Amino acid sequence: MTTVKDTVHDHIEIDGVGAALLDTPAVQRLRHVKQLGTVQLVYPSANHTRFEHSLGVYHLARQALDHLGIEGLRADRIEAAAMLHDVGHGPFSHNLESLTHRRTGKYHDDVAELLDGGEVGAVLRDHGLDPGRVADVVAGEGTYAGLVSGELDVDRMDYLVRDAYHTGVPYGTIDTERFVRELTFVEGNEIGGNGTDDGSSPTLVLDEGNVQTAESLLLARALMNPVVYTHHVARISKAMLRRAAADLLDATATTAAELRRMDDHDFLAAIRDRPATAELSRRYDERDLYKRAVWAEYDDVPDRVHDADHEAELSLEREIAETAGVAREDVILDVPPEPSMRESTARVTVNGEVRRLERQSPLVSALRVAQRNQWRLGVYAPDSATDRVGRAAADVLGLDPDALVIEVRKAMPTTLDEF
Repeated sequence: MTTVKDTVHDHIEIDGVGAALLDTPAVQRLRHVKQLGTVQLVYPSANHTRFEHSLGVYHLARQALDHLGIEGLRADRIEAAAMLHDVGHGPFSHNLESLTHRRTGKYHDDVAELLDGGEVGAVLRDHGLDPGRVADVVAGEGTYAGLVSGELDVDRMDYLVRDAYHTGVPYGTIDTERFVRELTFVEGNEIGGNGTDDGSSPTLVLDEGNVQTAESLLLARALMNPVVYTHHVARISKAMLRRAAADLLDATATTAAELRRMDDHDFLAAIRDRPATAELSRRYDERDLYKRAVWAEYDDVPDRVHDADHEAELSLEREIAETAGVAREDVILDVPPEPSMRESTARVTVNGEVRRLERQSPLVSALRVAQRNQWRLGVYAPDSATDRVGRAAADVLGLDPDALVIEVRKAMPTTLDEF
């Protein structure tokens, strides 16, 4: 057995298949992939990694398995999936995932080929586990996979408290011990009339009297989103790195599959050494970031922009640059995905009936409105070009230039937490 001292969970005990996986290259690589990507440019202590998060997910998964009385190979499979659930992440975590997915067809939870070969595959087989079935759990498929990948999963529980701890932001604090203690599984035919389950696999729910417990998870995620996950500095720096990654793939022989297996250090070294990406790399290294030329609310953005696919966004970006009379590389259009709240579909038991949280909690509707109100479209440019780019973007995108550009200028950071 291996014991690790953790900032969040104190002592984490690792044995069995988890201990055997710990020192495999696939898991050790996660020491060099930051959990929050570029958020360290806002919160300097947010330097925690996918490795320590994976240990936390493993720890909570073991607690949940003990509570639920799940043992044997089934428990081993869940523990292995918990330890391995993040090995598919590329550099800077989720940040480059949309780019690599367009070119490889794989998301971070598509890990079948990563688990099948090498040391990981050997370890899994030595412990009587089928790598394909472990990969299915990582992808949220199979019996009890909801523990690792679902609306009430231990992944979410760990990253919220861990991200809150390392940023110093208190909103992500939830009672993980209560969550684990109140988890239970029900068969599909026990789901209430508003459920959608077909009975093919047990569903993870919170036991009777835990509506507020589920709401705490929802609220923590909703509060962390604008102040940490989508803070404008983090979004700008992430957009710059995405642009650098796309330029790296277009200008060099580097493939998306190779990019997907880099860690943060590999990626930064790659973009520093290429003329096509050197300037973006310098700006990131020196925190000489682009600024907001436009920061538009959801309802101010036309449907054609909301609905634009990647190629349409690139076309709009080029048109903005041409209209503003600046180089193409001086404009970045950042259109976030549609607001979503996966946690709202979590199941809770009320008066003996299993219900979706969105049906039971009026808080869900309020948080959906808040989430929509927090959504922002961004157009970024070097500081010297923000006025020209902002006016051009408003024209090309069909936005009100005075309401958008001037508002951003008035909202320039004046306090450290806005830095």
